[in-house]
Amino acid sequence: MKYFVASDIHGDSYWAERIINAFIESKADKLILLGDILYHGPRNDLPAHYEPKKVIELLNKYADRILAVRGNCDTEVDQMVLKFPIMADYIYLVEDGKVFFITHGHLYNPYKLPEAMPEGATLLMGHSHVAENEELTSEDGKHYRYLNPGSPSLPKEDSKPSYILIENGIADIVAFT
Repeated sequence: MKYFVASDIHGDSYWAERIINAFIESKADKLILLGDILYHGPRNDLPAHYEPKKVIELLNKYADRILAVRGNCDTEVDQMVLKFPIMADYIYLVEDGKVFFITHGHLYNPYKLPEAMPEGATLLMGHSHVAENEELTSEDGKHYRYLNPGSPSLPKEDSKPSYILIENGIADIVAFT
């Protein structure tokens, strides 16, 4: 299977549409959303094209192809309008023998890893709004890969709008053009 991963849309309809178009163009089987889908939160500026209702409409068309986790800005009210589950704190994905621990990043992150994350797994998270791809070692000596697609609508620290593609167990960050 092929997976398209995006995070931190924060209600920006322009970027939600770009994500959907890139998802379709990539021919990915599933769209994985790493949380903070509809709202911008009190610490972020209002996104340029802040239209949560339009984002709902765009994403709900692909509800049967979306896997999502809850971000710190996502609530039960959001779940009432989205036609795909968003309230899980994490998902495990095993693809071609590779384990991906998928989460938003406010509960589990490189500073607080899940206890059950196996050696050699990939921590796939958003939250920081910074695209990253690093090989890290935990305090207890486990080696893992840390991947973050950043945020297309509110990138931080000179990060560019991007997403992640996972195919045949290989994950790479791809910048929007």
